[in-house]
This record gives sequence, structure tokens and C-alpha cells, in this order.
Amino acid sequence: MRTLLSAAALVSLACAAPALAQTQSVSDATGDFLSGYTGPQLADLDVTSFSVSYDATAKLFTLGTTFAGAITPGTAGFYVYGVNTGAGAIRPFASLGQGNVIFDQAIVVQKNGTGSVGGTALDPSWVAIAGNILTVKVPLSLLPSTGFKPGQYGFNLWPRAGAGNAAISDFAPENATLSASAAVPEPATWGMLMVGAGLAGGTLRYRRRRARPALAVG
Repeated sequence: MRTLLSAAALVSLACAAPALAQTQSVSDATGDFLSGYTGPQLADLDVTSFSVSYDATAKLFTLGTTFAGAITPGTAGFYVYGVNTGAGAIRPFASLGQGNVIFDQAIVVQKNGTGSVGGTALDPSWVAIAGNILTVKVPLSLLPSTGFKPGQYGFNLWPRAGAGNAAISDFAPENATLSASAAVPEPATWGMLMVGAGLAGGTLRYRRRRARPALAVG
């Protein structure tokens, strides 16, 4: 009975625990500027990795990007993160071989650390630049769902040197979107794992008690 009660307590604790952050990332080759790109081949327009994380407790997305070189304010270019929140209504890159890059909202970040979602400016503290690393935090409230759960949102990054498709230097991921969903146990799964551990521990203790030799009575 004590073992069962312990298992039930573990389930209760697991269900009460905060939701786990989910993260996915993708690497991108260095020097893979698009063949039709006509802008300057700057290292800070060449993506080498891109990650998406979603914290369900804080309701906050974190977008992390590394580039082939340090981000240099004052040089050409800026960064666009397309977000598919469910509608996936915009598909403008088929001519570039990127027909699976679909989005319905866009986050724009400048090399000076300013950014916006639609017509809403990002808080300056949400954008951080450190050498070749760009980190952008975006509250879920600025990316309302059009059908997807937050962990299902699809993200793609394309640096660009100006207007028009010929000004896009790179895509990450290539011809796809990256979601925050990760292969981590959900809270309910953690609960079952903890129950299993509790039951296994209880069974082991029971077996040890049965195997213990009886004490002689004088």
C-alpha cells in the first residue's frame, strides 16, 4: 500500500511540475549563399545554425542564430524570421527552390539590435547580439495562433541585403520550417516514468525483505 501511495504522490508532483521547455536546432553549411543572390557575401549574412525554443511556462519563444562571422552594424543586411502559426498563407519562394518555406507572420531584426513583429516593436532587451550570435526572444502574445499550438509553430530564417528575392542570401532550414517541438517527455510521460521508478524501487525493497534471513530466537 505504501508503494502505491508513493507512486500516486509522484504522479501528483509530476503533473504539478512546470511544463518543460522544448528546443529544436538545425545546422547550415558555411558559404552556401543562394545561387541567385546578388548582394554582398558578408559573413553575417551566412547562417551556420538556427534554433527555436519554446518555454510553455513563460509563454516565450527564443530564437538563436549563429553566423559565419560577427554581426556588424552599419553594413548591408537584416534578418527576417518567418513564422507559420497555422495559416501558412504566404509561400513566396518557390522560384528559389524554397517552396516549403511558408509563413503567416514575420519577425524583422536589424543588425543594430532593434526588431519588430508586424507593426509592434520588440523590447530592446529581447534582442541580444554577441559576436556572431543573435538571440531573439518573442512572447507568444505577439504571435497569436491561427491554428497551431505554440510548439507546432514553424520558423525559418532568411537574411537579406535588401528588397526582392535576389537580396536573400540564405535560408535556415533549407526548404522547410523548424518547430519548437522536441523529443522530450511531456509532464504526463515524466509522471509515468516516475511511477515506474517508484514501483521498481518498492518491488526491490520487498524482495530484499523476503530474502533477509530470519533472526534466531533464543
